[in-house]
Amino acid sequence: MKTLAELAAIRDKMKDKVAIREGSDTTRIVVGMATCGIAAGARPVLSAFVEGVNNAGLAEKVTVTQTGCIGICQFEPVAEVFEEGKEKVTYVKLNAEKAQRIVEEHIKGGKVVTEYTIGADNAAK
Repeated sequence: MKTLAELAAIRDKMKDKVAIREGSDTTRIVVGMATCGIAAGARPVLSAFVEGVNNAGLAEKVTVTQTGCIGICQFEPVAEVFEEGKEKVTYVKLNAEKAQRIVEEHIKGGKVVTEYTIGADNAAK
């Protein structure tokens, strides 16, 4: 990076991704990014949520953020979905493909992907 113009170009290129993480909208996806989450693969999960929300055109309605320890390390990577007027949904043992499905079915379609939730039978496996 040699000039202010190059820096401005980088800023413009990354603007959509940053805006998704900083919004204050009615739906929030929070990904656990403490050491345990990162070791379990939370970085690709966070990226998949950001990309999925952006690609679905939901950046105005959905915020993707990260947090520290959620407190259930054995279920990492973990993401929580907060929707105004609804109970929080906790998704566990995620990967990028599961995150993409959550965006399509839950965030976009309104249907919780129950087999990925903490209450599902396979969550303890």
